[in-house]
Amino acid sequence: MLGANFKTISISGVEVPLIYEQSSIIPTGAIQLIFANSGSAYNGETQGLSYLSSLILNEGTKDLGSVGFAQLLEEKAISLHISSSQEFLEFDLSFLKEQEENSINLLSLLLDSPNFTNDALQKVKDRAMASLLAKESDFDYLASSGLSQILFKNTPLQYPQRGTLSSIQSINLEQIQTFLKNALTLSHLYIVIGGDLDIDSTLTKLTPLLQKLPIGSPKTTQTYQANSTPQTKTQYKQTQQAYIYFGAPFHLKDYQEQSHKVKVMSFILGASGFGSRMMEEIRVKNGLAYSAYLRINLTNLANYASGHLQTKVANQNQSIELVKKVVSDFVKNGVTQEELDSAKKFLLGSEPLRNETLSQRLSTAFANFYRGLSLDYNKQELEKIQNLTLEDLNTFIKSHKEILEMSFSIVTQ
Repeated sequence: MLGANFKTISISGVEVPLIYEQSSIIPTGAIQLIFANSGSAYNGETQGLSYLSSLILNEGTKDLGSVGFAQLLEEKAISLHISSSQEFLEFDLSFLKEQEENSINLLSLLLDSPNFTNDALQKVKDRAMASLLAKESDFDYLASSGLSQILFKNTPLQYPQRGTLSSIQSINLEQIQTFLKNALTLSHLYIVIGGDLDIDSTLTKLTPLLQKLPIGSPKTTQTYQANSTPQTKTQYKQTQQAYIYFGAPFHLKDYQEQSHKVKVMSFILGASGFGSRMMEEIRVKNGLAYSAYLRINLTNLANYASGHLQTKVANQNQSIELVKKVVSDFVKNGVTQEELDSAKKFLLGSEPLRNETLSQRLSTAFANFYRGLSLDYNKQELEKIQNLTLEDLNTFIKSHKEILEMSFSIVTQ
């Protein structure tokens, strides 16, 4: 890990977290405005609202429109993109060092007067609905969505991030404006800055546009538990393959103390591809699928295990039973010293590659901060992986019998 740093800056009386790293390797800069409590998990009753809001924010300003605004960005080699995830709405601005002031001015222009017109709304609706229509023949998407509906029933996580055809069609400008008014606030804001910049000077340039944001309500923390009652959801389509997605709850008591064990456990069981238990049993030994994965997902919203494979329809039931057996044997017997040594070698050796660029380091630092960890937690995690013993890992694995409570979402003939 290199030098990501943290401090807070006071904007309109709100202490806004700032993560930053100065790097003069190339003469460029990047600014991210990340708004928490603003992704799809916070859509309320209107599925796809955060996603559609991000699309319309990418349509430029009311005066310039999408084409005129895009031309201004292109002329100065500035990139400005707004995206929505489950947790965040995010503004990503990148530019040549000499265009820093112009970049911030264009960001300010967008925030002052986004293209909230019926024409722009219809344009992004058409695009969103075309994408959703294409997904109707994407069997991986259907199986994955089905798994979310099982694991997170009666929570916001059961819904697709991009909404449905009917929900997208129903959204109006007033709903988007209200959503963004509540989302784009100082109380929800995190700032990430990196590059060949004078950080204090950049903040001085940013402050006027940030002062225009409302203070808003305090951030809330929402977490959801995956369904512990095994279920199966089957969708029938014209397909020669069975698309099998599976998942289970995973209960983590203390991320800081246990995440290194989860990473090694997940790697050996099914996240590493070739060499993992799942791949060895399903592809190498039984030839049931080209690939098979299972990983443990740890997020602020939910912790759970999930995986998938694709196989011939005739092999569907055999594959499902083998998945159950692989997980059952893994929890019952743990891993071998050889598997642990191999996992350590890969995880310790590949970590530098995951933090070699400035954007990677800043993303890692922000993720750690958002979890309440130190910015360089990954370095501490590597040391814990290095010192992890076979006995400790197997004790940990055997204590997580909840991953045996597997549910399946299947798209088949």
